Amino acid sequence: MSDLPFGFSNADDDPDRKKDAGREEGGASGQPFGFDPSAFGLGGSGGTGGGGFDPAALGQMLTQFGQMLSGMGSAMGQGGQSGPVNYDVAKNLARQQIGSVTPITESTASAVTDAARLAELWLDGATTLPAGATRTLAWTPNDWLDGTLDTWKRLCDPVAQQVSGMWVQGLPEEARSMLGPMTGMLTQMGGLTFGSQLGQALGQLSKEVLTSTDIGLPLGPAGTAALLPAAIEEFTEGLEQSHREVLVFIAAREAAYQRLYSHVPWLRQRLLSTVEDYARGIRMDFSAIEEAAQGLDPSALTDPSKIEQILQQGAFEPQTTPEQKQALERLETLLALVEGWVETVVSEALGDRLPGVAALSETLRRRRATGGPAEQTFATLVGLELRPRKVREAAQLWRRLTTDTGIDARDGVWSHPDLLPDSSDLDNPAAFVDRVVGGDASTFHDPIAQLEQIEAREREEKNREGDDPDAGPEAAD
Repeated sequence: MSDLPFGFSNADDDPDRKKDAGREEGGASGQPFGFDPSAFGLGGSGGTGGGGFDPAALGQMLTQFGQMLSGMGSAMGQGGQSGPVNYDVAKNLARQQIGSVTPITESTASAVTDAARLAELWLDGATTLPAGATRTLAWTPNDWLDGTLDTWKRLCDPVAQQVSGMWVQGLPEEARSMLGPMTGMLTQMGGLTFGSQLGQALGQLSKEVLTSTDIGLPLGPAGTAALLPAAIEEFTEGLEQSHREVLVFIAAREAAYQRLYSHVPWLRQRLLSTVEDYARGIRMDFSAIEEAAQGLDPSALTDPSKIEQILQQGAFEPQTTPEQKQALERLETLLALVEGWVETVVSEALGDRLPGVAALSETLRRRRATGGPAEQTFATLVGLELRPRKVREAAQLWRRLTTDTGIDARDGVWSHPDLLPDSSDLDNPAAFVDRVVGGDASTFHDPIAQLEQIEAREREEKNREGDDPDAGPEAAD
């Protein structure tokens, strides 16, 4: 699996690259929109001559860029959208990959509603968090695409914006001036690139996910639980459990996620902002790019195959920074805590009622460990692969916390982000539980009191800052 962040792909790994390169529609080539130099309109069928890079051909090159972008926009219905990711292209490509879908029947929708109602009833005794979903829907892959695209925009824009901006920001001032109108065209091409890759990923993911929270994030609208019956039916094939048991199990997981995200108000924002922190840490090694450019024959700029060789040397890949590593660790830890809590609560609620819960939970762990939708999506999006070991250890932590302190104290940990275990606690869950049991039990077993203490300290710090005599007009600004 590739560890390249979203927007970067190995052309040799792209199945679309094996398609007929001569197939065209509306002026758009059949080549993928990834970092394939031929997609930039350089060279063309007669562009491999050895005449060198003629500055007089710049106007013709820009004209070809405009015609190519216009053709792509017409073919894919991009509608002139601008931005780091062209979501019109993404949506259209995803729908093409989804293809025809079978409508949800009334009986299927009714079965989903009944399973959710039963799951909510059983969850009431396993967690202090009340029901979070105001409605439960049965979705087709197209419904999932429509219902989650807004959240994908929030996730993808920061990464794509940072990657797109690096190319221009890293150039000398004179080089940026020489680019002129080509800068805007490259930006638009970048939007098409990201949109294409995102559309292909979402099209595949929409046919694999079981619920709106299957990758651990609250992708759908707030208060809406959603199950995808077609994917659940395919998931059930080969399992020993009946379809009804699996449906209730999946509904319980979705309901547990909804309870957590609805009643822990800071959680959704914390997850999304961590992705943004990662994006801000993306850096490009321009010294490596300069080294790759030394001695470059200008005639290579007219030969797509030579440009592709240059791009595949690795100099153009983003570099991992310490800030990114920290952001990824925080994101991985938080996702593991969410997944572990859901697994613990669902097992507590359904364990005595559905004998196959443990086996189903293990099946889902293996599904993720062998490259399920969650792992693949995050590896493509931010270079993150969810590690099942962390999820397993998080579940162990929550189970032991439930046994040693009770449900109230366990769920009270979510009352404030400062109370959550960190990555080291996942490696040693017993130590975290011991700190909880041996710590200030008077406040820990009363999460509201502990939260009030934290808020009081924060107010005191703000008051001290406001009373600081050194805080002049500059500080106020």
